[in-house]
Amino acid sequence: MRNDQWHASDDLAARYADGTLPEADAWSLESHLERCGECAVRVSGAVRRLPAPGVALAEVREAVLKDVRDTRETVPEGVRQPAPPAPRARLWSSFLARALWAAGPAVRGAWLPAVLLVALGALGLAYGADVEGARPLLLALAPVVPVAGVALSYGQYADPLHEIAAATRSGGLRLVLTRTAAVLAVSLPLLTVTGLLLPASGAPGAAAWLLPGLALTLASLALAGFVGCRAATAVTGGGWLCAVLVPALATTRGPALAGLAEQLDRCLDGPLAQGGWAAAAVLSAALLAARRSAYDHLPAR
Repeated sequence: MRNDQWHASDDLAARYADGTLPEADAWSLESHLERCGECAVRVSGAVRRLPAPGVALAEVREAVLKDVRDTRETVPEGVRQPAPPAPRARLWSSFLARALWAAGPAVRGAWLPAVLLVALGALGLAYGADVEGARPLLLALAPVVPVAGVALSYGQYADPLHEIAAATRSGGLRLVLTRTAAVLAVSLPLLTVTGLLLPASGAPGAAAWLLPGLALTLASLALAGFVGCRAATAVTGGGWLCAVLVPALATTRGPALAGLAEQLDRCLDGPLAQGGWAAAAVLSAALLAARRSAYDHLPAR
């Protein structure tokens, strides 16, 4: 039926205004409103009659119209008044708001306090409880911290605005990498400095986890193009924890923390181990670049 052969009834306008009209009927009505001023007035009146939103919209409309009238009265005809420059504080607040949104839910949400808890917990174990293996524990957990941050930064289950963000020009792989960089910028220096403050106790250096952490993060992103963010981070983070914790817990030659330090030596210490992590990071980055289009619609798992 053609849009100009019917008009919206009061009941139809009311149902459209309160959101109870089926989606297909709402689309049909919106298409009709583009051509029919009479029905547009009827729907506008129905919206204004809604309890709180209608009143708020009416007040906003009146305020805008008043500002327009005042501007027309004060500005001579034919003269365009330049817009006043925005205050510097407002510009900075707008920039910070956009940067915070781009950083992702992980940096805005509970992940950041969790990172601080890991760092402070390690310091508390070392200097408050006199635990000699605080650095091995930190080195075992540190590589999965940015992996967890990536899992909480992207995807429809982690970000309420995921669909909107993914549809923007800066969505896809660019948004994934932006949020990953924000996660790494927080976790790498914080956990490395914490490791430097802890007693060595036979564990590898405080910065020995940096390449493994980067490699695991890039591997998570590369795998996410196939199975989704949550499944990818579970595989990489869980695989790392199993690789370092299971042999330490299964050892019978001494305390578990000593076994953990030995296992971390094998996984992190020395040119061969670090070279292997560097190669893994490069391969993961290459796979990311090769499959960049897959990140426009990551699997929802």
